[in-house]
Amino acid sequence: MPQISTPVKKTLLILFLTIIATFISLPNRIPLNIKLGKINIKKDLIRPDINFKIGKFEVKKSFDLFLGLDLAGGSHLVFEADASNINPDNVKNALDSLRDVIERRVNLFGVSEPVVQTSSFAGKNRIIVELPGVKDTKEAVDIIGKTAQLIFAEVPQSTESASFKLTDLTGADLSSARVGFDEQKSGKPVIQLQFSKEGGDKFEKITSENIGKPLAIILDNEVVSAPIVQEIISGGQAAISGDFTLDQAKQLSLQLNAGALPISINLVEERTVEAILGTESVNKSIRAGVVGILMVLIFMVLSYGWLGIIADLGLIVFGVLTLSLYKLIPVVLTLPGIAGFLLSVGMAVDSNILIFERYKEEKLRRNTADALEISFGRAWDSIRDANIASLVTAFILANPFDWSFLHTSGPVRGFAITLALGIGISLFTGIYVSRNLLRVFVKEKKND
Repeated sequence: MPQISTPVKKTLLILFLTIIATFISLPNRIPLNIKLGKINIKKDLIRPDINFKIGKFEVKKSFDLFLGLDLAGGSHLVFEADASNINPDNVKNALDSLRDVIERRVNLFGVSEPVVQTSSFAGKNRIIVELPGVKDTKEAVDIIGKTAQLIFAEVPQSTESASFKLTDLTGADLSSARVGFDEQKSGKPVIQLQFSKEGGDKFEKITSENIGKPLAIILDNEVVSAPIVQEIISGGQAAISGDFTLDQAKQLSLQLNAGALPISINLVEERTVEAILGTESVNKSIRAGVVGILMVLIFMVLSYGWLGIIADLGLIVFGVLTLSLYKLIPVVLTLPGIAGFLLSVGMAVDSNILIFERYKEEKLRRNTADALEISFGRAWDSIRDANIASLVTAFILANPFDWSFLHTSGPVRGFAITLALGIGISLFTGIYVSRNLLRVFVKEKKND
């Protein structure tokens, strides 16, 4: 049996990756409308989601493409922070902490790439929140604005007292909160709590001192449960039971996981934002992108012949891999993000142009296979330096460390992320994909 060469193996791997990426890149619903004589097929092809479970390992992925506020619309919320009781020197730190807590809550809410930023003007301190794709502003406000203060309290054993003796065990001692179900009694949703080591020690001490007595669980100044302590509870686990619906339990667990707000806030502006560009403008942008890519494909074939065809195949692989990564990460696409993608398309063929121009010189002195190998090797230095410079620029624009002297706007970061991803994938397709396709093609050409 003939042995498969390394370039062929690598080409098969590229084909396998491309098939998987194509599956991920396809839209969730593809309308099919075929009318040919008596044959009339009109149905929607629905791409299945990935959903499987092996033991405790569960994978559930729908591969949706997330659009930003300018493309899909969403919610725009403005909260005003009450910093009247805070030392003026500490206001900035308090606002930054408030922004971080709100950002955690929004991320737990399931919003990809929200814009959460502070604004201080004319003595007013505000937090501006933009949530792409979220049209239910009431639900978003409930998640963001609630304090979710959790306190455990002992219930005095007296006939006349209705007050509680607060303990030092609070929501600050929590490690995590998640939704579960009371399987032994009501079957209703409960919130299962896991305390930190210090919190677990506190809980063990409190239960040891209150055996046979009720222990009140107070959430936002409301007693939601007061179970009787049957025994000492160690391990730092507890459960909040009450008359919760599943949605209420999920919401409370999100708030508890995110932590309490460091200062109180009031909602001063709430609106649903329609897509700024509109459907027609988005379609025109997509059409312009497709026309631009087609022109690049034609240019490469006209300029470099069969080499251009290989470069075009690499460019198609680049597009499919990029779109699949946008869905896997996921990346929220805004108009600046699309601009970053289109810029990276030009950079994807730029590597091939450098290699092919070098090949024109090398083929005058060597055979085709050797000339191509040397062209890839000698063009690499220029390709590497150009792409490193672009990656440094993308890093500065993304500002991952939130340096105050650099821009921190969401659209600029979206542009930087799509540009950086595009550069990385273009290096893979321009060097690895095109090179191995050419090795296989040149070998077959020589064999002919």
